[in-house]
Amino acid sequence: MSTAVAHPGADRLSDAEMDRRADVCRKLLASAGELAMEGYSRLDATQPVAMKGPQDFLTETDGKVEEHIRATLAEAFPQDGFLGEETGGTGSARMWVVDPIDGTANFMRGIPHFCISIAFVQDGRSEIGGISNPAVGETYFARRGRGATRNGAAIHVSPTQAFDRAFVEFGWSPRIPNRDYLDKVALVWSLGANVRRSGSGALGLAYVADGRSDAYAELHINSWDCLAGLLLVEEAGGRVNRFLDGEGMTKGNPVLAAAPGVAATLSQVIGVPLDDG
Repeated sequence: MSTAVAHPGADRLSDAEMDRRADVCRKLLASAGELAMEGYSRLDATQPVAMKGPQDFLTETDGKVEEHIRATLAEAFPQDGFLGEETGGTGSARMWVVDPIDGTANFMRGIPHFCISIAFVQDGRSEIGGISNPAVGETYFARRGRGATRNGAAIHVSPTQAFDRAFVEFGWSPRIPNRDYLDKVALVWSLGANVRRSGSGALGLAYVADGRSDAYAELHINSWDCLAGLLLVEEAGGRVNRFLDGEGMTKGNPVLAAAPGVAATLSQVIGVPLDDG
């Protein structure tokens, strides 16, 4: 997989050009969701599954969905860059960042907690983000400055203020020693929060935006797993970290997204600074 760091400074897109990208993104979430459900509906023991690492699965459907998204975007916006989980890509000042199936382990076991995640990034800042879970018929969408929605209705982060009432989802990554992960989870537990893990970072972030969880954190995550979700949380009134600092786009970073009432405490406990800019 080859990638290049985006180069800021390109001309900003007009509102009309951004509207067009938002429209294509919405349509892609629907068509990619249909393709994903075709694979989901015929899951059986004979469907090939590859391993990219410990608990890191790749199905035939992942590749088909990413190919569909890549081809559609290349035809509509040939000047835009593309970075996908399965096929990589080339960075640019304007680029699409895609996870064709986030939650593949759930997908391959017939658990309806997986999604397609698509983000559009300009000059190092996410401008459009969409996440679709076709198995339950939910599509999240955000455009910077215009709020966040689920199936077209506005969503907002939770009003939770007390940390001992918080529901925190904590993602796991094999890139981080298990001891570090367990120590952070123990600290969160010690303050009374409930900790859970559902197997999709993108949906975990969408649920923070929707007030279903109070926070999502992971000590290392890739850009295609989180950029759409982080924008959703921001637009829904939540707080996030500066994920794209350093080499976040190509090599990943920690991620933190939370409702304002619990964000500062969680940031201090797990050692991931919030974006105060």
